[in-house]
Amino acid sequence: MLFKLASTVFLAQFFALTSAQTISGPFDCLPAGNSYTLCQNLWGRTSGVGSQSSTLVGSSGDSVSWSTNWNWQNNQNSVKSYANIIADNAMGKQLSAVTSAPTSWSWSYETKSDPIRANVAYDLWLGASPVGAPASRNSSYEIMVWLSRQGGIQPIGGPTASGIQLAGNTWTLWSGPNSNWQVLSFVSDTGDIPNFNADFKEFFDYLVQNSGVSSQQYVQAIQAGTEPFTGSANLVTHSYSVALN
Repeated sequence: MLFKLASTVFLAQFFALTSAQTISGPFDCLPAGNSYTLCQNLWGRTSGVGSQSSTLVGSSGDSVSWSTNWNWQNNQNSVKSYANIIADNAMGKQLSAVTSAPTSWSWSYETKSDPIRANVAYDLWLGASPVGAPASRNSSYEIMVWLSRQGGIQPIGGPTASGIQLAGNTWTLWSGPNSNWQVLSFVSDTGDIPNFNADFKEFFDYLVQNSGVSSQQYVQAIQAGTEPFTGSANLVTHSYSVALN
C-alpha cells in the first residue's frame, strides 16, 4: 500500500514537472492536452496596473490542472482579465439536444491578499448558430456560474431570483445586458464552492423554463477561470473537467 502511494505521488510530481508551461502575454493561449486551451485574456488590463501569468500544470485524458498568478491595482470596480480554460470539444449542440453536461472543478487560493476583489467562475456562451466566439456578435447569452465572490463584487445587472436550488447548492440569479448579449449569472448564496460537481443541464433547463432562454440556442463555448478586479492571488485548479453530451 505504501509503495503504491509513493509511486502515485512520484508519477503525479513527474507529470507536473514535465508538463508545466507558463504564459504571460495579454492574449497568450496554450494547448492543454487534447481537450482544452488555456488563455490569459487580459481584456481589461488598461483599466489598471499590474501583471498576470497562467501556468499549465498538467493534463491527462479529460482532466486538466492549471494556476493563475495575478496582481492588479486601481479602478476596483473594473475587471482586469479572465484567465480561463476553454473546452475545445464542448460546443455546437442545441440545448434541446443536450442530454448531460457534467463538470467537476477542484480549486483553491494558494495565496491571496487582504483585501481582494475577484471571482472564480464559469462562463458559458449561447448563440443562435452552432459556432461563435465568446463575447462576439454571434453571442446571445453569457451564462456565468460564480463559485467564489471576494470583496463584495457584483455581476452585471441585478438580482432577479433567489433561493434557486441547483446542483446541491443555493443560488441567486442576476440578469443584465452587455453589448449585444444578455448576461445571466448564478451566484452562490453559501460562499465559496471549492469542490464543484454538477451537470450543467440542470442550469440550462432552469433557464429555458424560467428565464425565457430558447431551447433552440446552441452552446458555443464553455470556459472556467477567474476575473480579478484588484489585489493579488495565486489561484490553483487541482483538477477540472467538462463535457457536453
